[in-house]
Amino acid sequence: MGDQGKVSPARRRGLADEVADRIREAIFSGAYAPGEQLREVELSGEMDVSRGPVREALRLLEREGLVHCAWHRGTTVTTLSTDDVAELDSLRGALEDLAVRQVIAHASDEDLASVAKTADMMERAADAHEMVRLDIAFHDAVFAAAGHQRLGDAWDGIRCQVHLFLLTRIGRSTEGYLGCIPREHRELVAALRARDTDTALDLFAAHRRHAVDVVTGSTESS
Repeated sequence: MGDQGKVSPARRRGLADEVADRIREAIFSGAYAPGEQLREVELSGEMDVSRGPVREALRLLEREGLVHCAWHRGTTVTTLSTDDVAELDSLRGALEDLAVRQVIAHASDEDLASVAKTADMMERAADAHEMVRLDIAFHDAVFAAAGHQRLGDAWDGIRCQVHLFLLTRIGRSTEGYLGCIPREHRELVAALRARDTDTALDLFAAHRRHAVDVVTGSTESS
């Protein structure tokens, strides 16, 4: 190949990553709701950057499933369809079932203490958005405790969409939410610490199903 390099020169993408982080944070905080339009001109003005990094950031967020780009509508925060919810729930369930089995079989007491710590923090959540963040942090801790690198990578691939799903859930109803979520997670921790595989799998499934029922309107309660 002579003097020609085997790979193209690296590009610095730090600014686009920072812009993506700020837009992602705005979505997770509720500043931009599902279905809301994200305009490049407005975003670049608010963040005092050119439109190039904003455009690149929106492409990054599209790959994460947080935004949807369409030529006739521009870029909007993703609205999860019924099919989206069903696919996300089934994939999350498959990953989480494996994680639970791995945790029970291999996690140390210190690993389980880290999971329990995230559940304890839920008792002090000030609002529904903070509770969603702690819910995601709890499941992050479960996948970390599983000690399975590729499983963790698979979770990372959908965690932003799961976060969006939970935001959709609190958008449907927050009745009883701040009270029931800490209790559900205490039960999950207890089952993991007891190394009770069947009970843990059943409780994690019920936890997921409860949220799906709220999002799909299958139940009036939350």
